[in-house]
Amino acid sequence: MMASVKKKHILVVDDSPDTLEVLQRNLESRGYRVHSAPGAIEAIKILESTPMDLVITDLKMPEINGLSLIRHIQENFKNTEVMMITGYPSIEGAVEAVKTGAEEYLAKPFTDEELFSAVERVLDKLHTHRASKAQTQKPPSIRHGLIGDSKAMCKVLNAVEKAASSSATVLITGESGTGKELVARAVHYNSPRASAPFVPINCGGIPESLLESELFGYVKGAFTGATETRAGFFQTAEGGTIFLDEISDTSLSMQVKLLRILQDKEVFMVGVRHPQKVDVRIIAATNKDLLSLVKKDVFREDLYYRLNVITIDIPPLREREEDILLLVRHFANKFAKEFGKPAPRFSENALQVLNSYYWPGNARELENIIQRLVIMSEGDIIDVPDLPSLMRFSALRGVGPNRTLVAVEAEYILSVLASVNNNKTKAAEILGIDRKTLRERLKKIQHPSPSE
Repeated sequence: MMASVKKKHILVVDDSPDTLEVLQRNLESRGYRVHSAPGAIEAIKILESTPMDLVITDLKMPEINGLSLIRHIQENFKNTEVMMITGYPSIEGAVEAVKTGAEEYLAKPFTDEELFSAVERVLDKLHTHRASKAQTQKPPSIRHGLIGDSKAMCKVLNAVEKAASSSATVLITGESGTGKELVARAVHYNSPRASAPFVPINCGGIPESLLESELFGYVKGAFTGATETRAGFFQTAEGGTIFLDEISDTSLSMQVKLLRILQDKEVFMVGVRHPQKVDVRIIAATNKDLLSLVKKDVFREDLYYRLNVITIDIPPLREREEDILLLVRHFANKFAKEFGKPAPRFSENALQVLNSYYWPGNARELENIIQRLVIMSEGDIIDVPDLPSLMRFSALRGVGPNRTLVAVEAEYILSVLASVNNNKTKAAEILGIDRKTLRERLKKIQHPSPSE
């Protein structure tokens, strides 16, 4: 997972003006804020006045060489990482640079992609290191029950506040496991309806034949088995909010009934001809692209526009990497308290793997994994061997593009399986294949042929 380049300051140190110019131009093209110095003395002056995330230094320079500069940085600037470049590569030089404190060692000439990849790896390690140090600090701030300091999550939190101050219908979109119900609850409990009920409904979890009676209620004798009059979820949510999760799973006939509620604020109980007025705010959610379903004529266009008054799109966890380690710490503290155990610490290597993982199951998958780690851990520190084997395999993602398609496919299949607790039916659905095909792929993963 690539570290965010926003506000990252990089100092390039080289006695060659041409090298300085090329490095500065290339790194600035990626959004980094780049400073340059022709030697170690000038670099130290810049470091004393401007905090740097990364220093890229040449090895051989007049007066003070690169190794001496690295030692000075290690002794005086603990939050700055170092990367060494040299036109005189040797094994001894590389070993000495790493021993002194350089995180990466690049031999000239190197390609732009080799440079960018090395910079991203170092900044990822810096992010992990800072997060590791922050484990003993105060817990992450929680706004409206939601955790996140990333730009993407701040956008969601701002949208929650605006939606809460309005009575308009809200449509929440996002992949499975991103926390759509949490966002819906945040909207409700920060709105004027907070003292009234919040009623969550999973539209895909109720059979179509029962959905109408469950939502709108029924009267005694309306159908076989209706031995009493029973209110539906809409009546239960009177004055409050009803959350219709996976709205895309409803049939066209049910969509007509929901449209009538949005238009007229009234429901028809099963077995009754006269409507009943309801005062309920509707918040809907989906992990599918409703507009594409509209174009396929499986979702009503008029209902889509009625629902899509205020939209809150929740980003997947892989797009809010700044929040991953905050959530790790939050879930570790939560489950440690729940199970009466001391909160575990995570090694920097373990945090690096957690931060680099793709998280197909998003925050829900992360929560499940941390819960399992807290339960199963025997020591005070969780290290890489304690992580699920799938995650240790995914750590190879950082080695670059030199991987076969078979390896990439295997990693993705295993990650999807992990995200759904090894439920092969759900995994096949996510992958867009049938269970038989999934079984065949898993056999190949477990018993690869020599050519693979």
